[in-house]
Amino acid sequence: MTIAIALNSNSINNLDISPAQSAIAKLLHEGAIASHEQQLRFEIDYPRDPSDPRELSEIPEIRLWFIRLDTRYPWLPFLLDWKAGELARYTAMLVPHQFNRTEGIKYNPESLEIFVMEKVFILTDWLTQQGIPSQSRIKSMAQMLGYELDDAFFDFIR
Repeated sequence: MTIAIALNSNSINNLDISPAQSAIAKLLHEGAIASHEQQLRFEIDYPRDPSDPRELSEIPEIRLWFIRLDTRYPWLPFLLDWKAGELARYTAMLVPHQFNRTEGIKYNPESLEIFVMEKVFILTDWLTQQGIPSQSRIKSMAQMLGYELDDAFFDFIR
């Protein structure tokens, strides 16, 4: 079951993360967070001038909202609907990038590497605390963002 978090310009402009907090609190309260893996998506309604060529991830106000959300829930990639592109969009909100109409998103390589490794460490710890097997999940996330993690790496960080 996909869970949608609706964001509007009021929430974004006021850095109000309560729509996400409400949805995530419900999932945490249910106690079975693992059953909601990769089911969260965002519906962003942010009006802009029709001549504005920017993607949502290029609008500073939206990016700032996602930065605030990420500081509250750094393990959120676990819940995002990867198949629907939510992991890529979330990453674009947090990692400097260029958008090319023909080639898509081109992340800053060093920034992406730092982001991926930060999420690997955060998710490894968080998933372990939740009693959820983590290695294959984290390897899959890294792979979706263009990184291969060796099994020995996980032995090293435990």
